[in-house]
Amino acid sequence: DAQTLYKAMKGLGTDEQAIIDVLTKRSNMQRQQIAKSFKGQFGKDLIESLKSELSGNFERLIVALMYSPFKYDAKELYDAMKGVGTSEGVIIEILASRTKAQIKEIIKAYKEEYGSDLEEDIKSETSGYFEQILVCLLQGERDNATLYVDTALALQDAETLYASGEKIQGTDEMQFITILCTRSATHLLKVFEEYQKLAGKSIEDSIKSETHGSLEDAMLAIVKCTRNVHCYFAERLYHALKGAGTHDGTLIRVIVSRSEVDLNLIKAEFKRIAGKSLSSMILVRSLWNIHSF
Repeated sequence: DAQTLYKAMKGLGTDEQAIIDVLTKRSNMQRQQIAKSFKGQFGKDLIESLKSELSGNFERLIVALMYSPFKYDAKELYDAMKGVGTSEGVIIEILASRTKAQIKEIIKAYKEEYGSDLEEDIKSETSGYFEQILVCLLQGERDNATLYVDTALALQDAETLYASGEKIQGTDEMQFITILCTRSATHLLKVFEEYQKLAGKSIEDSIKSETHGSLEDAMLAIVKCTRNVHCYFAERLYHALKGAGTHDGTLIRVIVSRSEVDLNLIKAEFKRIAGKSLSSMILVRSLWNIHSF
């Protein structure tokens, strides 16, 4: 495989199809081995070689495939905060959808790669309640491994949320943040059910009417990931492909990061939402060779 890649990049022009054939048909672990073998045989860094030979979205996709999962998430978070402005959507997507154990690994990878503390960087790039919710997610209090639900606590949480939002003028955002970021998914599902009974509306509708901007986006992402993480990613892909322009970064990130996790389930949800397959929509947009997945 390493030799095939070397030949594909040697001389004039690049054999892009050969690169696609090798890298999209291997697992992430196999790709890491190929990179080691490439370095050993040719004394070159495979990622740097690919970057020098490729360009545009094709380069973004192929380089993304070469990172190990946690390093890739760390890179996406770093890129989202670096430069002018901050890509809040990227930070929300990663932190709201990853497990407690995954977030720990991402923090570690971020420190190793960039020599800085992810929490400190997020604090310097964000502010207010949005900063609070991200820091709370980073601290990884959510224990999604537990299936036990304390019904009395779920009801109490639902009452707290109702009392913090719909029932009063103004909103007690910290109560929402604490409950959404520290309770397990199974517990939250019960909270959402009880909340609906109390408020006569869904937690999503209340969040939409009580909050706005990035804080609203973050809260809704947590709720969506709690209800159905595959549906959350399918919606991200659908919105990235729909309308004017295409959000290529979202497409690449979701497809690469979920390719060995739950991409088939995401594809099924996508078909349900869009009425057509993900591959066909990508092909219509004539987007490089991401449909190889």
